[in-house]
Amino acid sequence: MTGAPFRTTADAVRAWVDGWVLSRGAADPLPRPWGLTVDVGLPHHATRHVMTDADEATVRELAEAYAAPAVCLKIFLDPETVAPWLGPGWVSDGPGWLMTTALRPSGAETPDGYTLRSWTRGGVIRALVLAPDGGFAACGQVAPTGTTAVVDQVETSPAHRRKGLGGLVMRTLQGAAYDRGARTGLLGATTDGRGLYEALGWEVRAPLVGVTYTPDAAGGTGRARGR
Repeated sequence: MTGAPFRTTADAVRAWVDGWVLSRGAADPLPRPWGLTVDVGLPHHATRHVMTDADEATVRELAEAYAAPAVCLKIFLDPETVAPWLGPGWVSDGPGWLMTTALRPSGAETPDGYTLRSWTRGGVIRALVLAPDGGFAACGQVAPTGTTAVVDQVETSPAHRRKGLGGLVMRTLQGAAYDRGARTGLLGATTDGRGLYEALGWEVRAPLVGVTYTPDAAGGTGRARGR
């Protein structure tokens, strides 16, 4: 069930952040009255502020206080709800969802001609699928943190979609996390990935939108990078 083992959405968000920072090599989360601050350290994504409990007053306050280049706010509400609360320059990455699933032993057959490779570095398990010509076909990674694990950066090359490679990567990562003691999976889904995850038994826990401050953006419209 989606609700287990988290009592609240805020608990699920905190577990997601713990796995995300491990996956991305980001700084340890700093507790705030409204959630968590994470230093990411990238030119386009310097710092993210994750609101575990968001309302209009808090979103407006943070949007004004943190309006600086490459600063990101993560808010667990629908984009349409959040948009009127933001000032100019805040760019949305579109609708997203926090999703969860119960992990279990898992395996999958690699399609003929493809090669699946997997390795662990710094506590993060990675899966790579190579095409018959040795080029990139699909990839993903998972960061177990105790009984929970965060699946991250799952991607399939457009030239190799609809061949079951996304499912292969997901099942490989889910099984590897289970083998390391994790029993609940979390991820931040985009519109492109949600259908795959639901087909694999993942369920939506909460809506999710990210907004990044981009001073050159006209009226806060446009697209920012990933989750």
